[in-house]
Amino acid sequence: MILLWSIDTQVEPSWMALMQTAADYALHAEGVKRECAVSLRLCDDDAIHEINRDYRGVDRATDVLSFPMINYPAGTTAGQADKLLRQAFDDEVDACMLGDLIISIPHVLAQAEEYGHSPQREAAYLLVHGICHLMGYDHIEEDDKRSMRAMEEKILSGIGMARDEQENSVSDETLLGLAVSARERSYSPYSGYAVGAALLSSDGRIFQGCNIENASFGLTNCAERTAMFKAISEGATEFTTIAISAEKSAPWPCGACRQVLNEFAPGIRVLVTWDGHVEEAPLSQLLPHGFGPKSLT
Repeated sequence: MILLWSIDTQVEPSWMALMQTAADYALHAEGVKRECAVSLRLCDDDAIHEINRDYRGVDRATDVLSFPMINYPAGTTAGQADKLLRQAFDDEVDACMLGDLIISIPHVLAQAEEYGHSPQREAAYLLVHGICHLMGYDHIEEDDKRSMRAMEEKILSGIGMARDEQENSVSDETLLGLAVSARERSYSPYSGYAVGAALLSSDGRIFQGCNIENASFGLTNCAERTAMFKAISEGATEFTTIAISAEKSAPWPCGACRQVLNEFAPGIRVLVTWDGHVEEAPLSQLLPHGFGPKSLT
């Protein structure tokens, strides 16, 4: 999913990375096949208070506001409304525009403390809650509320952010879906070979990456290394699985990526998917007798 960010206040970069992952997985969980976009504003309480007052007649700050672009028929959500999504296509962003979200960062911090979980998880929850509204879910009637809560938990559980820590296991299907989503952001004008990756850290965080080519060719960066370098820069150093996606051929990691993976995760599982196929191999099989940090001691 394309998130059109507008940031009016200080926000931790790690929250934004998780919010992007949550947005991508929301479309996957809903079964939406089209690229979609959401205008997302992160602001303070004064700003969201003003929007509440001007557009909803509510004279106070709230945690999240959603303004859908699509009017779904009763009982229908985005996964069953491909025609409506197609009609919401926006040429400027080259995606179907779902609507606008506004999230109050002070509310993220306050509610995280109140509920006893991390601000990162609260930011992801409020984004997921808002996106569910943009996809046609609601919580006014009890049956609708149950459906919406189930979808919220499905998305959060899928990215390792479920309320119940025992449910915070990320499936291979989730990783593969996020690798496919990451591929959509590939910058590959020279080779035309788009690749996406989703890297799972031992603490449950997921880091996405795409290949980024360069006119000098030699400075091109693969999707696997993009994901790995993002993870390391966010403090993750232990990893269990990486999923890699391409369109028409098996995207096994190149030699450079195998060496980078071996630096931090010599035992990592490697999943690849292309054209409906999925294969798996341990890195030790792809890089036998690998040279790593222990080789220097």
